[in-house]
Amino acid sequence: MTIVAYLNAGIFFALGLSAIQILNKDITMKRMSRSGIGTTAGFGLGAFSRDELDSIHYATLQIFQDTGIKVINEEALEIFHGGGCDVERFKGYGIVKVPSYVVEECAFWAPHTIVYDARDPDKDYIAEPNRVGFTTFGGCINVVDPHTREVRPATKKDCGEIARVCDYLDEICVVTRSVNSTDVPPGALSVHNLDAQLRNTGKHVFLGVDSPRSLEVMIELASAAVGGRDNFIKRPNFTPSICPLSPLILPDNSCNVIINSARSGLGVLMLPMALSGGTSSATLAGTLVTHNTEVLSGIILAQLTKKGVSCTYGSTSTILDLRFGTSAIGSPEYGMINASIAKLAQYYRLPSYVGGGASDSKIPDIQSGYEFTLSATLSALAGGNIVFGSGVLEQGLTIDYARLVMDAEMIRMIQVAIRGIEISDEKLAMDVIHEVGPGGAFITHDHSLQSMRSQSQTKLFDRRSRDDWMEITKGMPMRERAYEAAIDIIQNHKPYPLPEGAPETMDEIVREFEKELGIDKK
Repeated sequence: MTIVAYLNAGIFFALGLSAIQILNKDITMKRMSRSGIGTTAGFGLGAFSRDELDSIHYATLQIFQDTGIKVINEEALEIFHGGGCDVERFKGYGIVKVPSYVVEECAFWAPHTIVYDARDPDKDYIAEPNRVGFTTFGGCINVVDPHTREVRPATKKDCGEIARVCDYLDEICVVTRSVNSTDVPPGALSVHNLDAQLRNTGKHVFLGVDSPRSLEVMIELASAAVGGRDNFIKRPNFTPSICPLSPLILPDNSCNVIINSARSGLGVLMLPMALSGGTSSATLAGTLVTHNTEVLSGIILAQLTKKGVSCTYGSTSTILDLRFGTSAIGSPEYGMINASIAKLAQYYRLPSYVGGGASDSKIPDIQSGYEFTLSATLSALAGGNIVFGSGVLEQGLTIDYARLVMDAEMIRMIQVAIRGIEISDEKLAMDVIHEVGPGGAFITHDHSLQSMRSQSQTKLFDRRSRDDWMEITKGMPMRERAYEAAIDIIQNHKPYPLPEGAPETMDEIVREFEKELGIDKK
C-alpha cells in the first residue's frame, strides 16, 4: 500500500469509517443509470422459429388454394364468392378455395388487440401480445356437487353459481360458459346459459350460440343487463364462440353465428376441436396446418361480412388417444398443441384463446393437479391471452368446484413465474447488500419488510410448519378446504349489480322466447 493510500485510510478511520465501508460507498456511488440496456420482460417459451411459422402459414395457403374448405351455408358461400374466392357448389354445400391474398388481407383486417368489455368496467380484459389471463373450460355436462361430492348433470343453477365463483376469483379474467344447463329445453340452451351468467358475473362472457334467433335474444338479454341496446353496442359484454368441424368444415350454424355476430358488431371466437389421429393428422405439425386453416376460414368469413370485426384465434385441439378412443386433454400433447396455437395467433397478430389446465382425471386428485400445471404453464409461457381449462375433469365432461378454486391458486403461482426476475438497479439491491455485508442478517433489514408483499402469496397451498398447519386446518385436506371455500363464495359473494328493473326484463325476455319456441312451462 502506498503512503497516499495509508494517509487516506487514516483520515477515513479517524472519521469512524472502515475501509470496507469506504469501498462499498465508492462502488454504490458509481452505479449510475445505463443507456440502452437490453431487457427480457418475464419468462417465455420459444416454440418455433420464424421460418417454421412461415412453413405452417405456406402449408395453410396451399390447403386453401388446392383443397379448400367445405361450407354448409348458402349465404356464407355467396359472401366468400363476393370476396374473391372460388366456390364450387354441390347439393347442400360448397367447396371454397381461397386465394392467398384474401387469406392474408383478412387476417390483417382483424384487430390486433381486443378489449373484452365487462358489465363491471373495472373488470375489462385487454388482450394484447403476451398478456396472459385464465378462465375455465367450457360446455361440461356434469358437475361434482360441492355439498354431496357426487357427480350429477349440470343445471342452470350450476351455470350461474360457477360464474359467481369465477366472478370472485381475481385469477379468472373472463367467464366462459363452464357448464351447459341440461335442465332447460335444448332450443333455449344458450339463452338460459347467458341469462344465468349475466346475473352472476360482471366480467366478460364467452359462450356458444344455438341459432341465429338465439343470438338475437341473447343480445336483448345482454342489453338489458347493461341498461339498454345503446350501452351494449358501445360495450358488448359477451362474445359468441363457434366450432368449425374438423377436418376443414364450416357448418351451417357456425356460419350463421359468424355472419350475424359480425353484422351486430360482436366479436367472434373461432374454436376448432381437432383430434390428432382422429379428425386431423396423426402428426402434430399436420394438425396445426388444418387447425390453422379452420380458424382462418372463420376469420375470413367474418372479415368479408364486416371488415374490422374482432376475431379471437382459439383452440381446444388435442390428441385422440388411439388406445382408448378418448380425447386426451390431460396429455402433454394438449399443452404442446395449444402453446403452438398461441404462437400461431401471435404470428397473425391476433388475440388468442387456447387450452391449458384441463385434466382427464375423474376426481380432483394429484393427477388433475399435475395435468393442470403442465399444460397451463406451457400455454402461459407461450403467451396465450386467455388460457382456458380450469376446473375441468374427465375429458371435459365434468367440472368440479374444488378443482376450480385450487386451480386459481396455481394460476397465481404461474402468473408470478411468467413475470420473471426484474433486473434493475433497484432490484439488484446493491446498497442493501453492502450495508448488510459478510455474515449479516437480511431478515432484520427494512428492505426485507418492504419487499415482503412482492413475494408470492398462498391461500390454500400451505407453507406453515406442520404444527401450525394442524392447529389451523385440523389436518383437513386441501380439496375439502377448497369445497368449503367455493360454497362460501356462492353464498356470500355479491356480483356487480344489474341495473334496476333488469332482472324482471330478463325474465320476460326468456319467457317470451320460450313461448316463441312453443315450450309449455306449466
